[in-house]
Amino acid sequence: MRLAIKAIVGLLVLGVGGWLGIPPLLAYWQARNKPTFREAALSRGDITSVVNSTGTVQPVLNVQVGSFVSGPVQTVYVDFNARVKKDQLLAEIDPLLFKAQFNQAKAALDCAVANLLQAQAKAEQSKREWERAQLLMPKKAIADTDYDLDKANYETAVANVAVCKATIEQNQAMLDMAQANLKYTEIRSPVDGIIVDRKVDSGQTVASQFQTPEMFKVAPEMEKRIYVFASVDEADIGLIRDAKDRDQPVMFTVDAYPNDLFHGKIHQVRLNPTTTQNVVTYTVVVESPNLDLKLLPGMTASLSFQIDRHKDVLRVPNAALRYYPKTEHVRPEDCHLLEGEEQPTIEDPENRTRATEIQRSAMEKTEAARKRNRRYVWIREGDLLKAVEIVTGLSDSTVTEVVSGPLKKGQSVVTGIAPPKP
Repeated sequence: MRLAIKAIVGLLVLGVGGWLGIPPLLAYWQARNKPTFREAALSRGDITSVVNSTGTVQPVLNVQVGSFVSGPVQTVYVDFNARVKKDQLLAEIDPLLFKAQFNQAKAALDCAVANLLQAQAKAEQSKREWERAQLLMPKKAIADTDYDLDKANYETAVANVAVCKATIEQNQAMLDMAQANLKYTEIRSPVDGIIVDRKVDSGQTVASQFQTPEMFKVAPEMEKRIYVFASVDEADIGLIRDAKDRDQPVMFTVDAYPNDLFHGKIHQVRLNPTTTQNVVTYTVVVESPNLDLKLLPGMTASLSFQIDRHKDVLRVPNAALRYYPKTEHVRPEDCHLLEGEEQPTIEDPENRTRATEIQRSAMEKTEAARKRNRRYVWIREGDLLKAVEIVTGLSDSTVTEVVSGPLKKGQSVVTGIAPPKP
């Protein structure tokens, strides 16, 4: 009997203890599993929207200097990086053969001139004989055959004079060609610039029968300005053209001077596309000053095209725009914003957009593009989250402009969920 009473008393004690201990345990469990939201405050400041790209530094113009004639290079007068002036002598091809051709053509011209003088003298003699024959013919003092012979001799002499004059013109042309070829043995710079490449040495033979051999590359104005040829994706080329029309600046860096920020402007947006593995890009030419010659041909540049810049605007962290909460964390009146939608992960918030983009019509895509600036952020309301609709504007890598909405500076928005404490 005593054993039964003790058992009943023990059960009563355990029941009362359990009844009293369960609520604290439940409260502890709920507190332990309650989500801890990460938050960030809105701020005011400047936002600059940019399009990033890479490009290659190139001179404004690469003038290829070659040889029109063939022969061994007798002398090279300039070296790499030499500054040259227009018409400055860069190299000389052995002129021996061309001087001989010039002298030959000159001698042929002198011979033709002498033949002309001889022909003119014979023509003058034939003219006098023909004039005497004309005076004697009415008096029948000359035979008809002699008359005809004097006339033919005169006409032949006149024709010989014309032939000699034509020969002189022909030989003059040959002399001009020989003189030009002789002049072409002197390789001169066509522009002011810097020698960026030299491909010949003294004693080397150049042959120009099939194509003009390249001997030098001269870059004009490289110490004043230089170009950067950037490849821009087709999705951004509309923004780039708009930025060019509004004369927006371009900033870029090169690996050789990582601490220097170079500035430029959009000089040209070329219409010829380049397609590589189904990726379409366009070449955008950026012009930049190069007074200190830091920018050298072939350097790789990392460019940022400034599309627009807004000053002193309300800014929301981009993480808040990327955050999509779970339904159980949202107050009931805002659950319709999430119901029926496959929730993307925080690491890739555009999964849903990529999945549905292909299925949309052109009109749907246009309408979605117009509404893409209407976004939702989440703020805490007790233990749940409340959706706040805002209209966004410019965006950079960290923050986005708030064009309109009920949010204010310093107000906190949810950017994610902190991992549970161990």
